[in-house]
Amino acid sequence: MPRKNKQPQLTAAEIAAQAQAHEDAEVQAAFEQGITTLRDLISPSSIEIHSAYFRLGTKYGRTIYVYGYPRSLYTGWLSPLINIDEVLDISMYIYPVDTTVVMKNLRKKVTQLEASMAVNSEKGKIRDPELEAAITDAEELRDQLQVGAEKFFRFGLYVTLWADSLDELNFVQNKVETIFGQQMIFSKVASSQQEQGMNSTMPQCTDQLQIRRNMNTGAISTSFPFTSADLTQEKGILYGVNMHNNGLVIFDRFTLENANMVVFAKSGAGKSFTVKLEALRSMMIGTEILIIDPENEYQKLCDAVGGSYIRLSLNSDVRINPFDLPKVIDGEDGEDALRANLVTLHGLFRLMLGGNQIGPNGQVTPALTANEEADLDQALIDTYARAGITSDPLTHQSTPPTIANLYDTLLHMGGTGPELAGRLRKYTTGTFAGIFSQQSNVDINNQMVVFNIRDLEDELRPVAMYIVLSHIWNVVRAKQKKRMLIVDEAWQLMKYDDSANFLFSLAKRARKYYLGLTTITQDVEDFMSSKMGRAIVANSSMQLLLKQSSSAVDVLSDVFKLTNEEKKRLSNFPVGQGLFFAGQNHVHIQIIASQTEESLINTNPNRANPS
Repeated sequence: MPRKNKQPQLTAAEIAAQAQAHEDAEVQAAFEQGITTLRDLISPSSIEIHSAYFRLGTKYGRTIYVYGYPRSLYTGWLSPLINIDEVLDISMYIYPVDTTVVMKNLRKKVTQLEASMAVNSEKGKIRDPELEAAITDAEELRDQLQVGAEKFFRFGLYVTLWADSLDELNFVQNKVETIFGQQMIFSKVASSQQEQGMNSTMPQCTDQLQIRRNMNTGAISTSFPFTSADLTQEKGILYGVNMHNNGLVIFDRFTLENANMVVFAKSGAGKSFTVKLEALRSMMIGTEILIIDPENEYQKLCDAVGGSYIRLSLNSDVRINPFDLPKVIDGEDGEDALRANLVTLHGLFRLMLGGNQIGPNGQVTPALTANEEADLDQALIDTYARAGITSDPLTHQSTPPTIANLYDTLLHMGGTGPELAGRLRKYTTGTFAGIFSQQSNVDINNQMVVFNIRDLEDELRPVAMYIVLSHIWNVVRAKQKKRMLIVDEAWQLMKYDDSANFLFSLAKRARKYYLGLTTITQDVEDFMSSKMGRAIVANSSMQLLLKQSSSAVDVLSDVFKLTNEEKKRLSNFPVGQGLFFAGQNHVHIQIIASQTEESLINTNPNRANPS
């Protein structure tokens, strides 16, 4: 008979080894296939725990805890920490305590303190103010707890700092401890408990450090965390996102002491985009918009909202007569109206005849001599008189004279009149004749009116901006409405003393007539080197500083008292980000526009939305 081979029996250990080998093979196969789970996607590549810090992937972290507080805390004491320009995780743990237990412990504490005071008195020791203050505080707290005005809690405050290197981590810790130290708040590194500290500041609500301090309701309420720089009002328009706390910057500029605003930025930083966005949103709440546009930036927006686009050039049929008088002036009599316009015309003709140039050191080179000034003044008065206009308000409805009439008056008067007439000839019958030497045919009767001066010669641009501003000012004073006046490339006006003074006069008096003046410039040095330029900034309750050239940062830092961190960021802001000042507050802002708004505002199809 054939013999049967008997199969060997496997022991339990061998079976277990085979199972383990099979499992290892499956794990290895899964690893080689690259299977990833959600945990794999969100977890760091590695974690190292040290006694004074930990490393999560490529980031270094350190957790500190607060263990000591001053006798009293003021509301918002945590704001400096929340608004610091560093990456932090802050956790607060608040544990309610039964009032009965607290009352019992306070009674014991007061008894001990009073006993200590009695012993000191028997021994003849001098009074201890600290002991007396402790008894007073304990008794006040007992009274408040007894009537239910206060509750008692245990409070834990932990802060995890993040940085890219240990040196940077130490620097951040020093900044945070300095902020705490200024307020007599004491903190320590969670030595040999960094893992517990990290877990305590993770968004999982596990207090593994358990370092707490007793606090009543009033004290703990001062630590309310949402007290960072905020510019959100119940009414107004959306300017952008507050980068400090991701809140919305919703603001009404007309609620400030004046509604003026200055915008400083280098070319391409998004200043025109920002101003156009503000104008568009302001129109939605009934604000009228008036714009002086030197570079054809606003035509697309103006056409989209059905505004009036007035193109000023030597070939256009648009005419603005600088001799126009306002029809009605609230609170002013006719004599003041005529005198005010005469002063404005003096500045205009100085500008036309060469302008009072402002030198690099602030010195002014006059365009007219004293005799020429006197003759021009008399000629202006005579010109108005020949048109039947005097200081009597009833005569102001007469047709005003023009530069051609002034030219004729100068030509036939004595002194320097004929010479001045010769210098004015190019504006009456010469190269620049027509545009400002005839009666006005412009009617500002639209919610948005844009004056485009791009096609004017460079020599005429400052003159045109001055005349347009004067014309707008007359309209603004005649009928008060909620209006915004936007002056783009304002540095062109700051080159001349008279036009700079006129712009400053507008900024100073705009509030009285419910007008908000927006001044935009990219040549910060030229603007701020002028005394009037700095005065305009001082008379503007709102300022927006977008990305700046390196040379402009130092100038603006001196004017706006920027911190070193703000100075560093000012030259590195991406397009559409900047510092937004409103009254006493300022925030780091990101300008945000919807897709529809961006399509109406953006004049360059290759330029991305600043938001």
